[in-house]
Amino acid sequence: MEKCDQIWLDGQLVPWDAANVHVLTHTLHYGLGVFEGIRCYQTGAQRSAIFRLSEHIDRLFDGAHILGLQIPFSREQIAQACVTAVKVNGLRACYIRPIVFLGEGEMGLAAVHNPVRVAVIAWKWGAYLGEEGVRQGIRLKTSSFQRFHVNTLMSNAKAVGHYVNSILAAVEARRLGYDEALMLDTDGYVAECSGENIFLVRRGVVKTTALGAVLPGITRDTVMTLLAAEGIVVREERFTRDELYIAGEVFMTGTAAEVTPVREVDDRQVGSGRPGEITQRLQRAFAQVTTGAEARYTQWLTPIDWAA
Repeated sequence: MEKCDQIWLDGQLVPWDAANVHVLTHTLHYGLGVFEGIRCYQTGAQRSAIFRLSEHIDRLFDGAHILGLQIPFSREQIAQACVTAVKVNGLRACYIRPIVFLGEGEMGLAAVHNPVRVAVIAWKWGAYLGEEGVRQGIRLKTSSFQRFHVNTLMSNAKAVGHYVNSILAAVEARRLGYDEALMLDTDGYVAECSGENIFLVRRGVVKTTALGAVLPGITRDTVMTLLAAEGIVVREERFTRDELYIAGEVFMTGTAAEVTPVREVDDRQVGSGRPGEITQRLQRAFAQVTTGAEARYTQWLTPIDWAA
């Protein structure tokens, strides 16, 4: 991980090495907190843009509301903090991580008086699953860990503690020699991957898991919008893992993973074993949109002018 110079912490910019918290920070012990993953893209020689910033900020606040956390800053202030974290560190293209967490004070599970703290960190981060995976596709393995039930944890919140479930699955998959974990829901249907939503294409029909047990991904929504613009309607419904085995194409979406093809599921080749036509079209369209080359979607970009 490449350090940046400054981190926005509770309304102040502090040096990277000074952005520390107490060991009794409540979220460190119990996982009650929310975060976002956002990307900033270079859109020109003197321009960058944060992609779908307002949607990420809305999801952050929605998640905090679900968990009962009152963020002590407005949406506009957190959005501006994201812009500041990029600009102050001179990052033309980067990943941005706002996080809301419960600070030290009471240590009981029902602590309600601890301060709610906020940090925004930006750093350089390339392809999440590697450039080779983006070009050639990755290998998925169905995890022994299920995605949690909708009444076990709150699936609409991008909560800190939820990611223990994802980490268990991702580490298991990598130890077994695969790139990523496919997670099923508690009824045995495909949910999502450890950190990405999943799509399949079969006989011209595109499917993705319906919302409920899965996080409402912003890249998922972007891809569905781009497909709709081409007249391709995505069916949001339950499907089984063997539908992935016989699909012509499978791909994953996420802020970190962007649009990543899947070439193999559970040691079974997907389609031709290479990224399919729709997947490649989506990758090109996504790159056009995020770099500002597609005028129809510039409302998704929060511009940063480096010449100003």
